Amino acid sequence: MKKPQQLWIYLRSSFWFTPSLIVAGSIALAISLINADSVVNNEILTEWPRLFGAGAEGSRQMLATIASSMMTVVGVTFSMTLVTLALASNQYTSRVLGNFMRSTITQVALGAFAGIFAYCLIVLRVIRGGDESAFVPSLAVLIGVVLALIGISVLILFIHHIATSIQASNIICSVADETLAAIERVFPEKGALVEEEDEECLGHISRKLDWHIVPATASGYIESIDYASLEDLACQRNIIIRMNYGIGDFVVKSMVLASITGPDPDDKTMQALCSAYSIGSRRTIEQDPEFGIRQIVDIALKALSPGINDTTTAVTCVDYLASILCHVAPRKFPSRIHYEKGKPRLITVWPTFGILMEASFDQIRRNSEGNVTLMTRMLDALQTIETQTASVDRREALREQAQRIAEVAYRSVESPYDLAIIDARLARVCTALEEEAGQGE
Repeated sequence: MKKPQQLWIYLRSSFWFTPSLIVAGSIALAISLINADSVVNNEILTEWPRLFGAGAEGSRQMLATIASSMMTVVGVTFSMTLVTLALASNQYTSRVLGNFMRSTITQVALGAFAGIFAYCLIVLRVIRGGDESAFVPSLAVLIGVVLALIGISVLILFIHHIATSIQASNIICSVADETLAAIERVFPEKGALVEEEDEECLGHISRKLDWHIVPATASGYIESIDYASLEDLACQRNIIIRMNYGIGDFVVKSMVLASITGPDPDDKTMQALCSAYSIGSRRTIEQDPEFGIRQIVDIALKALSPGINDTTTAVTCVDYLASILCHVAPRKFPSRIHYEKGKPRLITVWPTFGILMEASFDQIRRNSEGNVTLMTRMLDALQTIETQTASVDRREALREQAQRIAEVAYRSVESPYDLAIIDARLARVCTALEEEAGQGE
């Protein structure tokens, strides 16, 4: 059974949830307007014959035309959406499909067309001709026409949205925005700390205590973790919980998910611990900023492939990765050890700044041999990132990454002119890092 948070993520990424709500709302609107027509004063309707004067046959034909048109539009919309998904998957990476499926405009457009169709069906059903039992819900028929006009506007908006959403820059920007939002949730505080601050304490705890393993109940990616529940469980049982995997890691069923101190854990304790983990078939970005970085890197790698060879898209990816790391660089990473009244209760697994930077640049660097434009842009990105942090460890990670880029350049670039450009950019980065270090001292 899915947890509320994971259920909401699943529903938000589906093509059926929002459209179903809109269809249900359309049916409710149709029923309400039909009931309103049955009790409204007929004198009001007769005062506006051009608006409410349609007969039973004319109303039927008009609503039937609208309904059939909407079903045609629904088919076209679904076809355009599927073609867009296939194009995005082939041109960029299949991991960006979730961004398209979460698109509010796409979901609302599908729901609007299906909703108008359902509305027309409900109103059509109650229209009756004849002299004695004639009933034409004039207000409902008028609203049907208004909804048809709204549907035309939604169709135009949807076509514009599809045309813009498949552009590389928009896709990358969308992923970057989601990643920045995830960073705000995971690393809300500013003020960089040395990532290794807990290592000595962690080593002491690991050597001093005996640990009992808790096996995973399923195979898959860790989508989210309820840290508060784990802390509460540790306090209630008077134990220490040590996580073996963090969000985004892949776990195998029956392998070690976490370890706990104290006596052998009972089934209730292990079940409570495992229930704090949400394990699924794919990574999600809500608590996993590294997955957003992974998507942008995949787009860059696809752009650098021999079949595409699109340096401009790869450069755009580097620019947005720099933006993400600039957002991360001044932030305070959570402590790995959570205490309760001075006692350690939960030992977590978090990515470090160095890990996030390696995830951003390592694979792109390895695939950029001979590409002077891309290597110089990566060096420029490192120089931009260094302005956002005074942490010695983080600046050292930047320096190491610059040296790795230089190694690739010296190995793969033969032109003296191009090597001079690389040397100049590298010197600028190293000078900036050394100047800031000197000021810090």
